[in-house]
Amino acid sequence: MPNYRLTLTFEGTAYHGWQRQKGWPTVQQTVEMAIAKTVGAKVSVRGCGRTDAGVHAEKYVAVFNVASNLPPERMMAALNSRLPEDVAVLDCDIAPDDFHPTAGVTEKVYRYTIATGNVRPVIERNFVHWVRTSLDVDAMTEAAQCLIGEHDFASFVTDLPPGKNTVRTLHRLDVDVDGRYVTVTVSGNGFLYNMVRAIVGCLIVIGQGRLAPRCMQEILDARDRTKACKNPPARGLTMVRVVY
Repeated sequence: MPNYRLTLTFEGTAYHGWQRQKGWPTVQQTVEMAIAKTVGAKVSVRGCGRTDAGVHAEKYVAVFNVASNLPPERMMAALNSRLPEDVAVLDCDIAPDDFHPTAGVTEKVYRYTIATGNVRPVIERNFVHWVRTSLDVDAMTEAAQCLIGEHDFASFVTDLPPGKNTVRTLHRLDVDVDGRYVTVTVSGNGFLYNMVRAIVGCLIVIGQGRLAPRCMQEILDARDRTKACKNPPARGLTMVRVVY
């Protein structure tokens, strides 16, 4: 059977994350329903990772096997005609039989967007986290430097299972400002549950002057989630791309 590979984009506002969950709308379930209507059979779609409720994606990779002779371009068009307006297929091709979207990943890239100022965002409210105060981007950038490279990120993971390996490698952690918007872009070989949001939460507090930049090293070294700051909302987070 052909192994269809999809590149998806979705707004996560209406969904309880990617992974199928009984009683909750999810992106995986939504895509599987569109495929079933297209090919007349139930399928299981495998994704490149879990996303939390409310998290968005620009280029999310997923695959499924089905006995169909539809060429990729027709499969893509058929799915897009059946998917809701907050999910779309950007690309579709036939992957090798042994391709799995979580295997061979060398880099994942996420972006978190913050809107600052005393007027709450309206048009972009589902895509940014509002912080009323201004943020010291230089202090945030200084604090971020100690996280680049291979480290034990136990201080930045929620609900850590016993025996879970918490060592990850960050390739990039940039803080940029454009008017009232501050973006944190992070790339790495993999991320722990809530890791990006936990890091951003600490950067926000440092940007507000409530912690000194050197405190980020102390939080990292503690390997204790209680030493880090509160997670900001999921709506500001977007999975940008996955690199194989």
